[in-house]
Amino acid sequence: MRRAVAAWVASLPPGSAAVAIALSGGRDSVTLLDALAEALAAAGRRAIGLHVHHGLQPGADAWAEASERACADRGVAFAMRRVSVSRAPRRSLEADARDARYGALASMAREHGAGAVALAHHQDDQAETLLLQLHRGAGPAGLAAMPAASRDADGLLWSRPLLAVTRAAIDAYAAARRLDWVDDPSNADERYRRNAVRARIAPALAATFPGYPATLARAAAHQADAVALMEALAQIDARDAAFDAASRTIGAAALAGLPPPRARNLLRWYLRACGLPPPSAARLDAMLRQLAHARDDASIALAHGGARVGRHRGRIVVHATPPGDYRAEWHGEPAIALPHGELVFESASGEGFDPYRATAGLVVRPRRGGERLRLGHGLARRPITSLLREAGVPPWERAWLPLILAGDELVAVPGLGVDVAWRPALGHAGLVPRWRAKVEPALEA
Repeated sequence: MRRAVAAWVASLPPGSAAVAIALSGGRDSVTLLDALAEALAAAGRRAIGLHVHHGLQPGADAWAEASERACADRGVAFAMRRVSVSRAPRRSLEADARDARYGALASMAREHGAGAVALAHHQDDQAETLLLQLHRGAGPAGLAAMPAASRDADGLLWSRPLLAVTRAAIDAYAAARRLDWVDDPSNADERYRRNAVRARIAPALAATFPGYPATLARAAAHQADAVALMEALAQIDARDAAFDAASRTIGAAALAGLPPPRARNLLRWYLRACGLPPPSAARLDAMLRQLAHARDDASIALAHGGARVGRHRGRIVVHATPPGDYRAEWHGEPAIALPHGELVFESASGEGFDPYRATAGLVVRPRRGGERLRLGHGLARRPITSLLREAGVPPWERAWLPLILAGDELVAVPGLGVDVAWRPALGHAGLVPRWRAKVEPALEA
């Protein structure tokens, strides 16, 4: 315990940032607090204990009080955050509580100037995680289990100083130091898979294979190395496929030309780079077939992770889901706020539409199909779907464009044009509609 904690403190980046310790009030986190408080003080580093109050157990208040008391006994600052975890249907309460917990820890760490958050997961936890991931049929990323250290998007370091320390060593330290902690009664509930693994499977493995849990933790480390190599290979393949981070697009032909394992690896990397969750193996294969091997003129939009993954002119792109139905009336205002952006009307001489014709006001709504526009004298009134396609507007951007109508008559489409019947006379004042999306159709990261 002492060696592991001392080595971790020595590895911290130099500086004055505090070190946060995630504290549940249970044995593992209290042991980590005890060992780290002493090591950080010796190194002249400031520590703060962070507790997240879920309110899911009758004893939740006692855990918060025990955590605060443990910090006070060691002269460590303490902060607590209450979170509400909804019990949504078809959602895992464990997963929702975990997401809420990590979000609260990150928020508190930033508020208190912490550069790192220490978590109390140990070697037995790592072995149990690997076993759970094996049951799920996870790939290398899942079998790598928990990383010893990682940084989030804000640069906050999440670290597990005890990942090489066994539960037996933690028990021995806690007994020698006569530590006090609170036992979570839900840890004995074998309806939770991790508890069942801990109570039934881990003891059998330890009795059969004397190297448990170290051997499984070592296997997870090997998988982490494999994941790093796969990441490096995906970045090489992404460069060859002309991955564009700004537009979140990648070349379909390059993806199609890769051997299947590399193509799956690249597509999985690409989805992650666009902020989307990993699909199942079957879903990934289906996406690869449709996106990489479709005809050039195919229109594809696959729903995944709250977004759409599409293909346009030989490029695969991740974009936001189109907005739902809406309706807004315009009576001369300089701008109209819509659910997904703002429609602005700019004055221009001889351009745009004639505002004096709109005496009864205009209506703004999304495209519903069948709308037609005549863009010039002597030209036929044509479907705006065809006009947008010929203008090179991708399908997902077409769905985002608001239409301006007078009754059932289409007046204008921002970025495409104004019907010739609604244009102002030469030299007369007109209004040019400009569309400003709140969220770009290419999905925000």
